[in-house]
Amino acid sequence: MSERLDMSVEFAGLRLKNPVIAASGTFGYGLEWESILDLNELGGLVTKGLSREPMAGNPPPRLAVTPTGMLNFIGLQNVGVDAFIRDKLPRLARFRTAVIANVFGKSVEDYVEVVRRLEDAEGLAAYELNLSSPNSKGGGMVFGSDVQLLGEVTAAVRKVCQRPLLVKLTPNVADIAPFAQAAEAAGADAISLVNTFVGSHPERDAARPALPGGVGGLSGPVIHAEALRLVDRAVRSVRIPVIGIGGILCGADAASFLRAGAVAVQVGTANFYDPLAAARIARELAQLH
Repeated sequence: MSERLDMSVEFAGLRLKNPVIAASGTFGYGLEWESILDLNELGGLVTKGLSREPMAGNPPPRLAVTPTGMLNFIGLQNVGVDAFIRDKLPRLARFRTAVIANVFGKSVEDYVEVVRRLEDAEGLAAYELNLSSPNSKGGGMVFGSDVQLLGEVTAAVRKVCQRPLLVKLTPNVADIAPFAQAAEAAGADAISLVNTFVGSHPERDAARPALPGGVGGLSGPVIHAEALRLVDRAVRSVRIPVIGIGGILCGADAASFLRAGAVAVQVGTANFYDPLAAARIARELAQLH
């Protein structure tokens, strides 16, 4: 009998059974998938972004399919940090997978307060600061596209958290290196990239755009090559670990990020059309080794 391949990875104070993580905003709180997917097959999962208070998100339409990807304008809908701690986290604690809380806010104080509340809760492995969302008012990409602000929010959160701290970067900047370096200097234990690109995809009928304003966050296979380039650039720019994200549909796609120097990957858009994608990709990646 052949021995089971050890796909575990260790970085930034985390130990994952494999390097495949379900990405924030594409996997709900994880619990929505437990009836069809064994969450224990995943290296980890990142929750929907958590804010200080509940948020309803943007009005529909909020999703649009493109020929090679997807646009979203969801607007960070979530139940709020207190409801997550009370209703979601105790159920997630039953699984043997790393649960990473994605955190966002409209001010530095918002980020700090959300993490402060999460610090007292059990069952979390790490935090991921969303400094990169292109489809919310305030916060998000505003912080992620300003090196000084990115450093300020990262440093402020670092002061109040004991768990590993990941910073999720936007690709919508001229050069990713200064932003990765700012996160590292401010105390981030790792960075994850990329979040969605700003994209436009109006319908043929100009009077009925696919999304309000015709603009949203572009993800899927269309961004894979550029995401790889940015991950390679970040890996060469910092000493902390890098998690690769962008257009991963199969094990080979995941392996391309690992070859570029990423320590792990996050699977996002693929979850929308294949609920079993993350677990399948983890198995495919193991077969490539």
